[in-house]
Amino acid sequence: MTIKDIPKDYDHKKEKQWQKKWDDGQIYKFIGDGKKPRYIIDTPPPYPTGSIHMGHVLNWLYIDINARFRRLKGMDVMFPQGWDCHGLPTEVKVEEINNIKKNDVSRADFRQMCVDLTKENISLMKNQMKFMGFSQDWSREYITMTPKYMRKTQLSFLKMYDEDLIYHGIHPVNWCPRCETAIAFAEVEYINNDTYLNHVNFPSAEKKNENGDNSTNKDEKDGVLIATTRPELMSACVGVVVSPDDKRYSDIIGKEVEVPLSGQKVKVIADEEVDPEFGTGAVMVCTFGDKTDVSWVNKHDLDIIEAIDEKGIMTKAAGKYEGMTLKECKLATVDDLKEEGCIVKQEPVDQKVGQCWRCKTPIEILVKKQWFVAVSKFVDDIKSAAESMNWIPEHMKSRLLNWADSMEWDWCISRQRIFATPIPVWFCNECGKIHLPSPEELPIDPTQSKPSIEACECGSTSFTSEEDVLDTWMDSSISPLNIASWPESSFKDNFPANLRPQGHDIIRTWAFYTILRTLALEGEKPFEEIVINGMVFGEDGYKMSKSRGNVIGPEEVIGEYGVDSLRIWAANSVPGSDVPFDWKDIKYGYKFLRKFWNAFRFIGMHILEDEEDVNKEEKTNSKIIDNLMPLDQWILSKLNNLNKEIANAYETYNFATAINSIEKFVWHDFCDEYIEAVKYRLYNDDISEDSRLTAKYTLKTVVETSLKLLAPIAPHFADEVYQYFNEEEDNQSNENNKINSINTSKWPKPDNDLINETIEDKGQLAIELISEIRRFKSASKIPLNVPLEEVNIYTDDKLKTIFENFIEDIKGTLKINNINIQIGKPYVHEKVVEITPAMDKIGPQFKGEAPKIIKYLSSTSPEEIAKLLETNGKIIIEDNIITHEHVNMEKEIVGKSDKKVDVVQTDNLDAIFEITR
Repeated sequence: MTIKDIPKDYDHKKEKQWQKKWDDGQIYKFIGDGKKPRYIIDTPPPYPTGSIHMGHVLNWLYIDINARFRRLKGMDVMFPQGWDCHGLPTEVKVEEINNIKKNDVSRADFRQMCVDLTKENISLMKNQMKFMGFSQDWSREYITMTPKYMRKTQLSFLKMYDEDLIYHGIHPVNWCPRCETAIAFAEVEYINNDTYLNHVNFPSAEKKNENGDNSTNKDEKDGVLIATTRPELMSACVGVVVSPDDKRYSDIIGKEVEVPLSGQKVKVIADEEVDPEFGTGAVMVCTFGDKTDVSWVNKHDLDIIEAIDEKGIMTKAAGKYEGMTLKECKLATVDDLKEEGCIVKQEPVDQKVGQCWRCKTPIEILVKKQWFVAVSKFVDDIKSAAESMNWIPEHMKSRLLNWADSMEWDWCISRQRIFATPIPVWFCNECGKIHLPSPEELPIDPTQSKPSIEACECGSTSFTSEEDVLDTWMDSSISPLNIASWPESSFKDNFPANLRPQGHDIIRTWAFYTILRTLALEGEKPFEEIVINGMVFGEDGYKMSKSRGNVIGPEEVIGEYGVDSLRIWAANSVPGSDVPFDWKDIKYGYKFLRKFWNAFRFIGMHILEDEEDVNKEEKTNSKIIDNLMPLDQWILSKLNNLNKEIANAYETYNFATAINSIEKFVWHDFCDEYIEAVKYRLYNDDISEDSRLTAKYTLKTVVETSLKLLAPIAPHFADEVYQYFNEEEDNQSNENNKINSINTSKWPKPDNDLINETIEDKGQLAIELISEIRRFKSASKIPLNVPLEEVNIYTDDKLKTIFENFIEDIKGTLKINNINIQIGKPYVHEKVVEITPAMDKIGPQFKGEAPKIIKYLSSTSPEEIAKLLETNGKIIIEDNIITHEHVNMEKEIVGKSDKKVDVVQTDNLDAIFEITR
């Protein structure tokens, strides 16, 4: 081939062509025949919004790099892709698009609208994922809204119900008024909120006025001064709690006080959980302000007053505030308390407010009949399973363990929505008994079907279907079972998964629930390793979000810099840590690929034109390895050490180490140093054929191996270069490998015989010597291809031996006609080569005598004039005295040969260079 066969510039727009080849060749298909070690990845199923963002890019690149590396290492990799479809955002979008509310049409019609939108969004995101070069096996795609998947979710429900791990009951639950559904504690986010702590007097209920009435007495000495941030819940107050050690309230414990405005009488109760230092030390218990209220109600068997409905509106129990929103009720209550003189004072306070993680609406705690998973039965087993897994980074494990230890309520799994997996249950209208379908009937929607039994045990034939649906985490938490083909008996072949990759924001949901569910269903942990990626932050330092306006879409980057530049940016991150987006990082990756391309193109015609001879010599082992020059040995030793370092980095998910080490080696060691050092062996006719062949072998080996090390991160670029190599025999013999691609080749085996730490150290010294003289040429504006007449190197005995070993490469690289390496210091001195009159001094001072002085200076040798001035400090010319100030003296440094030399002394080497140009 010739240089014309390789395009001048790397064209990243060809990335799409490679993606099509990979797709058409089905090179990422999981075979599962046991001929290769299996590697199973429990891939996150994203919510299909229709667009992937930088967070997706980061998350999926972590998976893709690992999958590609494992394939190169000879593994049969299962990299499936799922879609976690169900959820409120789709319902809201459907309502918006169709200008309806969910109850304006039938449940079936509304669900179909959600399905249609989800299919459209999946198609868009699937194409974007392919465009990113992610190597999923799309033949194993799963979608949680399909009947096939819903059957598995419902089957898991039946199995856990039969084991008494799922139950139906009336309990306080977290409720989102905006979404009008129960949510789990894991779906509650806490934010800081500025509000007021209201000091409200609850008068004694036993203090009678003069008329014998139990009317409110506003004298705080006769009651309790409570502190609350939620005065709107006065009507739901069922008790007041104080610390048993608080002497201020010792005489009122067990007595009753009257709640202002609403008037109900409640008992003052002692409880150790009360902090006497906060507020007034007295706290009202309302149903329910927070989960502490729930604890106190259960502990002290208090009543429940439901003052808030499912939409966050005050109920009849709120009295005159009925129909108000919570915000309206709060303002009205405070005004009324002030008017009644019940508020003693208000003080600003910071509080943490729980909000729905989907819509950010403050949550309330309502008493509802819901379905629950008995989490309390699994906490110890979940912690034990988590401890047995390898967490990357290790400290992320504490998030799951701490969450498990904090579990006070069971997992509420029922939702009051439509677009989700139906809960497969009917209730007998007569006795209330729960009836379930058989596994063979699944999947089933009870709102669209009747139970298969003709009558309940009580004789009733009337049933009510469960309209609630399952929490979407009930779908996604069986992902490792699903990809392994559970409940088929063969699922054990692919379970547990080797890897779970996910973000740190869903450790307490997806990770926690998945461990719980596989333990409940199969008694095993779901995966061996869990790798946590961080979030992506915008250039403003905040997490990327549309509301902040700091979102940069992948397509913005890809259009200008290509997919692989974006992949390089994402790879340059640390598991568990958040990643800032910076355009300069994208540009650096872009420049690196072009640096590599330009180097390949430059040496391409040399390393490929004799490729057959090089391969033949390599396979017969022989001569090439024996004839390697010292610098060949240096770069090949570094290459084989790099191979080991990169393999370990991929194994341990240190992708930043991998890409940084590859860039440093290729850009600096290979391109800047080695290629420049061996050019003379490619071009000069005087070079032996053995030397030329070993240089070509080394160049080819470094390029090809470096491409394979880079391929998991930049697969498009790697294949674009790799296509110029005739390497079909290097492809692994899988039946699914239908194209010649670096992505189906074998990971290069390190050659330990070529690893030599001593030659690396010596080679680095030789490279430093070459760099110093190249810098001298550059500073002296001497073109690098212009020869130097002579270079004398003065150094110590140790470096002399090292430099002599590399003398041919030093001489050839720097184009030095004659080179000498000596021990000691150079003998150099200054020589005056020209003396001219300083006319600005001579003219004004000597006037008419100036011509005599000028004549003398021009007719006398510079050495003689310099010697006289050096010896006497002056020269007398016909009674005229001149000194140093009357002449311009040009000197140069000369060596032993009395020729002009440049002397270069380095900071990094114990050597002095005497250079004759």
